[in-house]
Amino acid sequence: MKNPYCEALGIAVPRLESAKDSPDANYFALLVVALLEHGAPMTLEQVARRFEEAGVASAAGALASLKRCKPGRPPIYRDGDLYSLDPHDHETDLWAFRLGLRPSRAELIKVVRPDPGPLPSLEEPLTVAQLDELLRDPGIGCWSAQRVAICVLDAHGERMTPQSVVEFITSRTRHRMSEDSSRYWRAGSPIRVGDDGTWSLDIRHDAVRSARQAARDRIEMMRRWARSRPDPVVLDAVRERIDRDREEHVSRLARMSRVILHSFPPVRPALVVLVDVGRRQLMTITGDEIIRAGEIIATYDVIAALDARQQLRSLGLDPTGRRLADLRPPQKSYQLNRSGRTLRISTSLLIQGTCGISRPLGDAKTLTRYLKNGEDTRLRRRLEADAKALCALYQYGRLHGYVRLRWGFLDDRFPAPWKHPTNPGSTI
Repeated sequence: MKNPYCEALGIAVPRLESAKDSPDANYFALLVVALLEHGAPMTLEQVARRFEEAGVASAAGALASLKRCKPGRPPIYRDGDLYSLDPHDHETDLWAFRLGLRPSRAELIKVVRPDPGPLPSLEEPLTVAQLDELLRDPGIGCWSAQRVAICVLDAHGERMTPQSVVEFITSRTRHRMSEDSSRYWRAGSPIRVGDDGTWSLDIRHDAVRSARQAARDRIEMMRRWARSRPDPVVLDAVRERIDRDREEHVSRLARMSRVILHSFPPVRPALVVLVDVGRRQLMTITGDEIIRAGEIIATYDVIAALDARQQLRSLGLDPTGRRLADLRPPQKSYQLNRSGRTLRISTSLLIQGTCGISRPLGDAKTLTRYLKNGEDTRLRRRLEADAKALCALYQYGRLHGYVRLRWGFLDDRFPAPWKHPTNPGSTI
């Protein structure tokens, strides 16, 4: 038996008995798992009985908890008493990952770090390679110029010009050392300035031994931290892969064909209007031609409409597994003040505030009168104008990621449900 939910996600059919032990498992998450396992819409009573079979809770307790967890929120939608899953919603993919139903998309790269070898004793200087390791630490910028110069001269074991010391340090770290730094060192410094201006080191000075100890402690601490820190090369590789996947995903979405569907009446439509978003073409289907409307709509990758699932069923199409964009308001009402006055949000109100169309959608009573009186031209013009307004709302939401509500003093934004982050598998 086919499972359209799991096929769309590219995962194996999960088992509720295994998913219930996940640390992220709660009643809403397990409801998602139950729908993925069943592969079809279910009632809450059916899900509760499945919970009892899996040992999650008793059927009565599970049903009460399912009703309290707001089961009709994305990626689950309610259709009468049935609850279905939208496999193309990015939340579905996120829950699948959190519950361990799919592996991480980031490949695990095992970093093999070479053994740096033991550090020399305090009686011996650091090597130049070990000095490079020390200077890669960002914290070296807090060291004094004298201590850093001691480490450089000690590792090289020879006289050096101030310019060579400064170039060696600045090429590896952001330490603010200059050739004039020796002017500010205290008397009795282990660094001697020769007649020719070169710097030499008195290795018997106590400051040399102190600098060696500080350098070894710093290198050992860096090596301990390196075991827990991600490798920069690996991070760059992961970033490149994420950018590449995002570009491929955006390109794949751009190639998808989209259509705006608008029909009337909702049950047994007498007229269907289709707007091809990519080609900017409008098609009106009436009479006996409505039978082939379902075949035309099925050729599109994304279908946007008001209550898209109900309109597809009225045309004889199964909405399960399809990429749908519901153009109804993301919320039903808006609280205006603390006294509890609310504003009922309609699609027409959103289109007016978002697109500036004064009369976006026709009144249902007027459309019914047109249909009964046989005023086909008026009905056709009104539905075509409605479809264009819905297309404008859809395109605005795709572009900006939100729709606007403007009413009197009110000017607010709502996220467009059909616009999601451009991560792979997360937008339509």
